[in-house]
Amino acid sequence: MTDHTHRTDLPDPSAASASDLTGLTARQLLAGYEQGDFSPVDATRAVLERIEEVQPLVNAFVRVDTEAALGQAEESAARWRKKEPQGLLDGVPVSVKDVFLQRGGPTLRGSRTVRAEGAWEEDAPAVARLREHGAVLVGKTTTPEFGWKGVTDSPLSGVTRNPYDRTRTAGGSSGGSAAAVALGAAPLSIGTDGGGSVRIPASFCGIFGLKPTYGRVPLYPSSPFGTLAHAGPMTRDAADAALLLDVISGPDWRDWSQLAPAPAVSGSLGEGVRGLRIAYSPSFGGQVAVRPAVASAVRGAVGRLAELGAYIEEADPDITDPVEAFHTLWFSGAARLVQPLNEHQRQLLDPGLREIRALGARYSAVDYLAAVDVRMELGRRLGRFHESYDLLVTPTLPITAFEAGAETPARSGLRRWTGWTPFTYPFNLTQQPAASVPCGVDEDGLPIGIQLVAARHADALVMRAAHALYESGAARIPAPGTGI
Repeated sequence: MTDHTHRTDLPDPSAASASDLTGLTARQLLAGYEQGDFSPVDATRAVLERIEEVQPLVNAFVRVDTEAALGQAEESAARWRKKEPQGLLDGVPVSVKDVFLQRGGPTLRGSRTVRAEGAWEEDAPAVARLREHGAVLVGKTTTPEFGWKGVTDSPLSGVTRNPYDRTRTAGGSSGGSAAAVALGAAPLSIGTDGGGSVRIPASFCGIFGLKPTYGRVPLYPSSPFGTLAHAGPMTRDAADAALLLDVISGPDWRDWSQLAPAPAVSGSLGEGVRGLRIAYSPSFGGQVAVRPAVASAVRGAVGRLAELGAYIEEADPDITDPVEAFHTLWFSGAARLVQPLNEHQRQLLDPGLREIRALGARYSAVDYLAAVDVRMELGRRLGRFHESYDLLVTPTLPITAFEAGAETPARSGLRRWTGWTPFTYPFNLTQQPAASVPCGVDEDGLPIGIQLVAARHADALVMRAAHALYESGAARIPAPGTGI
């Protein structure tokens, strides 16, 4: 397989051949279209060829519509020839996690219980915004069944593998999107994050992933896991993510919980971190055992933020692990999700999903509201914490990618995926913006991520700090090579 890069020192688009196009960012593709160096058709053909090449290796896609994608690319190319691009992403290839509705084809959500037949005439809000801005929709990416866990395998589509090592997991639940972006199978993707599902695979696959403030990106239909679930961009760098976020944040009346429109995050991306107050919590006050390679890489990235002018203080947020409250909310969502299914359909489900559904069905309304109380108190504590600090920095995960096809690492003694994601799901409870930025690799060459968290609505601060890490070279890691 041809090597490519998702670093900050990408090729000059004016010198790019068709074979190089999968290594370009969305912004570089747009510059090339404007200059006439290549067309959206060239870029889309290159991406489709890359998908065909990598799909047997990592299983990142559940559906690729070549004819439709090339048709969209031809329409975009005609607009560029007239110097009349339709929007911010005209002609840029994008993939979409297969939990978002996309008209023209089924959204199966990784489940054998979803019938593919039907008209499928509606786009989810984020997909509708992509179309309005001229993006080329190349395919739907893999998800565990209904996005229920932190790795990507399902009874419907099998196991999605890590682009750095096929024996390892890509993470989840947006694992197909992460693997696709890492391997040049479209520079942009949209995923969902209910407990880390954008940030986990971003960390394991060495890309950028953002969980925006809840409501920043409208969702429809609403997630079965309620207001834990956010939609967000998955890209090669923060600048592309800012562009994508500005597009998919467009309002949609179908989501009554959407936030009021906010200024474009791309407008403040270059303001840097000088003067920002950053709390560095390496282990949540000793509550989390972090692998030495992960701790070292994150510490190095924190040092780079200090060199860029941020004020760094080692400080831990007032967090007692809220996993039981998270489980109550998450497992209850699984029970509600499965409730309409008949017994035959339930037997088709992922066994792990059946297990948490049974647990969720035992909770009472009082149990659920008690978990909401924990959530509210955690949000209050984090709000107070951010009165003192602009950003909180942690490892995204305490580990690197483990064996594919398993919910938890072998011999870890852990029962559920939440056992190895202690840095991610708390911020779904609090609905804060949080991003994963690559910051190194371990002794096996597997990517490591640093997590940047801000107060609710302060998405721009997260993006500024992430962009600063990319611009400084701190987010530069080796690209997936030919060894997968």
